[in-house]
Amino acid sequence: RQMCIRDRYQRRVHGGNFCSQKMIRFILLQNRQGKTRLAKWYVYYDDAEKLKLQTEIHRMIVTRDSKHTNILEFRNYKIVYRRYAGLFFALCVDLTDNELTCLEIIHLFVEVLDQYFNNVCELDIVFNFHKVYGILDEMIIGGEIMETSKGNILNTLKNIESLD
Repeated sequence: RQMCIRDRYQRRVHGGNFCSQKMIRFILLQNRQGKTRLAKWYVYYDDAEKLKLQTEIHRMIVTRDSKHTNILEFRNYKIVYRRYAGLFFALCVDLTDNELTCLEIIHLFVEVLDQYFNNVCELDIVFNFHKVYGILDEMIIGGEIMETSKGNILNTLKNIESLD
């Protein structure tokens, strides 16, 4: 079995303790009214639990004062989120993961969406959800960040579109 970079790092830094946890548990894009526009789950949850998580997280984020940080402790995890226009982009990650990396990946995702759709809006995400999932899959695979170069992501997407 091939070991991912994070697992090798965990073994080297933590004296051989193997950490099988994924970095990102799930990603949610929700509007201010609480409608989930995109949900990507990297860990299994049944449908009732997914709905409960979406509702709880939206309630926590919307009612939070803007003076506070964009990082919440939630159950045994952290919710790292940012608001862009009328959408909340939220990641659920392990407690030990770097919050700034999460904020950067959210920002990169928004930049790629913005450039790909030429000034993205909520309707672009609703009507082109398959393309948005494709963009997300270019960046994150199995809960691990795979690509952080905006140019590489956009070139790959352009190459995929040329095949159609």
